[in-house]
Amino acid sequence: MHSMADFLQDQGFKVCNIDYPSRHHAIETLTADFVLPAITACFPSGRIHFVTHSLGGIIVRQISAKHDEIQIGRVVMLAPPNQGSEVVDKLGNFGLFNWINGPAGQQLGTDRQSLPNQLGPANFELGVIAGNRSINLILSALIPGRDDGKVAVKRAGLNGMHDFLVVEAVHPLIMGNDEVQRQALHFLRSGHFHLQSAE
Repeated sequence: MHSMADFLQDQGFKVCNIDYPSRHHAIETLTADFVLPAITACFPSGRIHFVTHSLGGIIVRQISAKHDEIQIGRVVMLAPPNQGSEVVDKLGNFGLFNWINGPAGQQLGTDRQSLPNQLGPANFELGVIAGNRSINLILSALIPGRDDGKVAVKRAGLNGMHDFLVVEAVHPLIMGNDEVQRQALHFLRSGHFHLQSAE
């Protein structure tokens, strides 16, 4: 997220680019023990906007659901598994998958018991940007419809979102896409993307 952070800082935003050990803990622990302390250290008070990638979007939803001390402003989620991912459904029981993705990865399936599907609709201003290109044809073969190599376009959206955009980008690189950065900025400033997607 460094290029996105630098871009938004150049546009006048105070930016905290928060890192967390995503492969070592469940989402609840990542949120409470790593992300929240970092947020409060950067922004002790006031309304906070978020730009997230992938799992980061689910962490913001966890904050919204369980930690109302944080005043969430506008949120742009890039390639979020808001309705889970079929990759987890089909590979979640394999040791290599668990080693790479950790406990949080196990929580991102598409069934009703997965954490994303228990968190409910967005109750904040949300714009979602999904990618529709993949460099991982093996994982894409496990995902119905268009996808970014990890998340299906149709599973990135969330009830209650204000806007939704599909771009030609792959999951691990979407945050560095120039158009994505411009659209994220536009949403943070206006509450909608510059051009509506036909999706």
